[in-house]
Amino acid sequence: MRTGTGWRIDGRLRGRGSWSERLIALQQVKTSGSEFVLGLKLLGKGFARYGRNPRLLLLGAIPALITCALFAVGWVFLILYIGDIASAVTWFADDWSDGVRQVIRFGAGAGILVVAALISALTFTALTLLIGDPFYEVISEKIEDGLGGTPGAVDLPWYRTLWPNLVDSIRLIALGIALAIPLFLLGFVPIVGQTVVPVLNAIVGGWLLAVELTGIPFNRRGMRLKERRKLLRAHRSMALGFGIPVFLVLLVPVVAIIVVPAAVSGATLMSRRLLGLNIEDQPPVPAPQIAAR
Repeated sequence: MRTGTGWRIDGRLRGRGSWSERLIALQQVKTSGSEFVLGLKLLGKGFARYGRNPRLLLLGAIPALITCALFAVGWVFLILYIGDIASAVTWFADDWSDGVRQVIRFGAGAGILVVAALISALTFTALTLLIGDPFYEVISEKIEDGLGGTPGAVDLPWYRTLWPNLVDSIRLIALGIALAIPLFLLGFVPIVGQTVVPVLNAIVGGWLLAVELTGIPFNRRGMRLKERRKLLRAHRSMALGFGIPVFLVLLVPVVAIIVVPAAVSGATLMSRRLLGLNIEDQPPVPAPQIAAR
């Protein structure tokens, strides 16, 4: 029923302001969706820019190949012994009935693999960025040079930035492991461990990867982890739109050889976007015409 001040629903009066709040909430959802798509687009642009330069392709593949070989060995051993590991962490179920014990150990094995995937994606990127810091610094700098340079850059040699980058990476890995513990425990819960946990895993991993990968362009400007996290939090949907696809693709080790350097390129574009800088190629300025005398 319509009244002089608003709509009366179920005998209670709701002011017109509630509709405004709903419109604002809908607008926020729309904005979040747009930013998520923008994050995807920035990742795609990063792949395109990286792929157009054969020299950058070769440069970026070297550290990723080294890391990929190390992780391939680790995953082979994990898969070969996953049954033994699952039995070891569920020792309490040794005397349970066979059906219940198998369900618990299946959940434990799935949980271990989910957590291993999260930790692998984070540590793969961190280790690859650490090994390839001078390589990826060149890639990121080339991308920015093609867009007009790096305003606010702090000119330091790569070995001066290695330690701060390492400290930030260790902090992110520690955070990733801390978040992985509850995900691991949820992995023991049948159905939830095989459905909800992988989704949460992708969200957490995507966010941490977005923070990790933007480290190079932010560190070049003397901006540390706290500052870039603050900017990314203000555009969380964009960060997730960028980071979640990277996380998912990094689950395929061979593809990761191309993904990490391309993601560095995309993260450079996203960093520029967050800082309000140009991310599109500028048309060349025509030479001034000199009138004939």
